[in-house]
Amino acid sequence: MEVYRLGHLPMVGEWVALPLMRLAGMKVTGDAVWEAIQYPVAHVLLEKCDAVYRIEGASRGADQDVQVATERGLPVFFRLEQIPVVKAGA
Repeated sequence: MEVYRLGHLPMVGEWVALPLMRLAGMKVTGDAVWEAIQYPVAHVLLEKCDAVYRIEGASRGADQDVQVATERGLPVFFRLEQIPVVKAGA
């Protein structure tokens, strides 16, 4: 919510990937369907993003997102205070 209040539309790859994986027949995390969709969806989503906000906590996927974002020249923020305000008050 805080990112949204700064004027950005936050997006998490899982919000897109999970419904697709269910439709594709995923049975358990890490199965072939999961592997084929989970991280590829996040990387496609990064093509549409302006920046990445890496929140604390262990996450192989989030670490990969940071790597991809860095390779693409996208800003990566590690603290909420680093994120610029584009439109406050949402």
